[in-house]
Amino acid sequence: MSEILKVMKEVSGLESKLWGSIIGFGNLHYKYPTGTEGNMPLLGIANRKSSITLYVTYVAADYPELASLGKFEMGKSCIYVKKLSDINLAVLKKIMLRTKELTKTIDYLKIIE
Repeated sequence: MSEILKVMKEVSGLESKLWGSIIGFGNLHYKYPTGTEGNMPLLGIANRKSSITLYVTYVAADYPELASLGKFEMGKSCIYVKKLSDINLAVLKKIMLRTKELTKTIDYLKIIE
């Protein structure tokens, strides 16, 4: 997991901090049209009982790189992997870089740090 943390730090340019059980990088404020709002990390990772959860995407259709990532399952906006050796870390880095760029274009997100 330390290799992914290094990549997340490199891509975000920020130090990690704990968001409950998530190790996150960056701080985004979101406010949906429904009025729901809160904060979340730009990139994050959590070691769950059944898988490792990567918080690195928004809408799967925006990420053609997913086709060459390896073995994973997709949630609404996160990637679930059983073990890190199942995925291509170079492809994951490309996905993270795309997320960083997409963040600047999503009107309900504001970068705090």
